Order: sequence, then structure tokens, then C-alpha cells
Amino acid sequence: MATNGDLNRKLRMALVGGGSGSFIGRVHATAAVLDNRAALVAGALSSNPAKAKASAPDYDIPEARAYGSVAEMLEKENALPEDQRIDFVSVATPNFTHFEIAKAAVEAGFNVMCDKPMTFDLAQAEELLKVVEGSNSVFAVTHNYTGYPLVRQARQMIQDGELGEINAIRVQYIQGWLRSKLEDSDQKQAAWRTDPAKSGAAGCFGDIATHAYNLGRYMTGLLPEQISCHLKTFVEGRALDDYGTAIIKFENGALGTVTASQISHGRENDVAIEIDGTKGSLQWRQENPNEMMVRANGEPHKIYTRDPNAPYMNEMGAAACRLPSGHPEAFFEAFANVYRATYDAMSARALGKPFEKKDTIYPNIYDGVEGMYFIQQCVASSQENGVWLPLKHAAARR
Repeated sequence: MATNGDLNRKLRMALVGGGSGSFIGRVHATAAVLDNRAALVAGALSSNPAKAKASAPDYDIPEARAYGSVAEMLEKENALPEDQRIDFVSVATPNFTHFEIAKAAVEAGFNVMCDKPMTFDLAQAEELLKVVEGSNSVFAVTHNYTGYPLVRQARQMIQDGELGEINAIRVQYIQGWLRSKLEDSDQKQAAWRTDPAKSGAAGCFGDIATHAYNLGRYMTGLLPEQISCHLKTFVEGRALDDYGTAIIKFENGALGTVTASQISHGRENDVAIEIDGTKGSLQWRQENPNEMMVRANGEPHKIYTRDPNAPYMNEMGAAACRLPSGHPEAFFEAFANVYRATYDAMSARALGKPFEKKDTIYPNIYDGVEGMYFIQQCVASSQENGVWLPLKHAAARR
């Protein structure tokens, strides 16, 4: 039997979303069970009840726990004996549905793993924060790039002062899949992401720039102060931005840039970050995630490879590894690291023990609120020709 600390059982998971044709639902389901600390036992896999039930065998969800709606799932799961009902709900649906699902799950007493962006707008995010703070639920947001071992290695290196004071952050997320107007062909993923009624105030910047911004915040811990942003829609007739660049002033005087594109030919999921400090700099790229470059003037450039047994790996980096060096770890493992860190808190809660809600290794409700504030301020700044606006939200965590 897999254990979760002193909790001598697997955590029980319910998946919302993930019906036939879903990408991210399958990712959640795979990552959640990678370390054998959870079992997927229930789900409301589609807003279409027939499709929800028909999709259940794809996940080995028994017919009795394949629900036609989220409301039905929460009601019937709460009616089960405590040793059978679910522990947490994973929300893997388009972001305009996140708020109602996550709020209902927390109010029903369950923990939540929520995909990003966390909500449709900032008002929903702030209301959800109040609900979570008034509960005993663990709440995580799957900014999955934070789970890569070398991202966590860099985070601890920066916390330990190895790069000195941080002066600059340059981060990008470059894609090319929306170069043509795919939404006109009813391509499912393109359709909702380019629809203001479903995606929210931003397109590209809501979908992927939030990842880039979160990555810089996560690795450096720097608190933002102000932002100036320019968003652009290059594909004629598209309702939301497909390209943009933001400049960020941080409280310590550092400068940052976030660039995101979904119209760059041939680009796939090019998340890349460079961080400059007074003692050194580092560079990491998601499409080659098992290497990180560290540089200091007058010294040979160092290439850190993901190796849990190497003396240069710190505790945070090594703890995120599953495989020996030379065996690539990537997207699923990073996603699973977010789950694994969250399970520690869920297990503590199940045992009646205290757990940290804000200062966590996994992205949490506070990061989710920050992400929505980032989107709101980027759109507002761009609408005023790049005017400088505040960026530090009251929920910001260091």
C-alpha cells in the first residue's frame, strides 16, 4: 500500500473535465497517480451527462461514481462513508468554469487541484480566496512548470544567495499554433481560448503569459511593483490578443520582461527564462528541461544537468527527481511534482494535523489570485498605450 506520510492509504481523487478528446484531463489523471499516492475513483468528466458517463471507462472510473454533473458528484460523494468518499477534486476544464466548480468543491469540504488561469476574472479569484481562507481545504493551482527539478534547483540557489541580488528577469512563452485562425474551423482548443466569453479579458496573455510570469515569481521570489504592457492581435478578426510584451518593475529595483506569442511559425512550447544577479546568471528552457546554464564573469560556463546524486544538486532540486541522470524527466513528472507536494498537505489535513497554506512549494490560491491580477493589469495597461500600473496584489506571497 502506498503511504502519504503517516496516512496509510491512497488519497481518493475525482476528476472534473477530461472527457473524450481532452488533453489536460489526461495529463492530470496521469500525473496524479504517478507516485502511487492517489487513486482516481470518481469523476464528472463532461458538462454533457451522456458524454461524462461514456468517458468513465477510459479512466477505469466505476459506473456508480461516473457522475453527470459536478453538483451530483459533490452531493453523492459527501453522502458516502468517510473512508470511501473522495479527498480532492481536480478541475481540468476551460477557465470560465473553474470558479463555480472550485468554490462548490471547497464549500463541500474537499481539497482542490485547479488548472490555470484559476478563474475567469480577478473578482472571481478574490471571492474564491475568501472561501478557501475560510475553509480547511488544501488548494493548489497547476502551474506545472514549477515542478521541474532544475526550476526548483534554481529557486533554492537564488534563495541561498548564490546569484547575489537579482537585477533582471527575462522570460518568454512562444508558440505558433494560432498563426492561422483555427477558431473558424471549430477546433475545440482554439475556439474557447479565443472567445472573450470563455477565455476572459486576455487570449495569449491569459493562456500562457501567466505561466511565464508565475515562473519568474516562483524562481526568484521577487515582489512586483508596477507593470507596463502592450498586447497585439495580429490575426485579422480574432477577438483577443495573440502576442504581447510586458515590462515589470520589482520592489528591489530589478526589471523583468514577459513576452508571449501564439503566432510564431514553428514554435511549440518554448518556455525560457534568464535571471541575472550580481554574482551570476542562469538560463533554463522548458524544451530542454534537464539542463540549466549558470554563468559568472571570469569563470567557465557551467551546465547543470538533472542528476539527483550529483553533489551540486541542492535539496529542493534533488527532491524533485525520480530518475537517475541521463534518463530524461519532463512534462508529466513536473506536473506530478505539483501533485506530490500538495499530497503532503492533503495527508496532514486528513490526519488532523496543521499544514501551511501560503508559503508552499506548490503554487496555491495566492498564486492563482496573482495570476488573475497580472492578466487584469496587462489588459488595462495595454488599453492605455502601456501606462504603468500597480502589480503587487495584497495576496502576493514572497
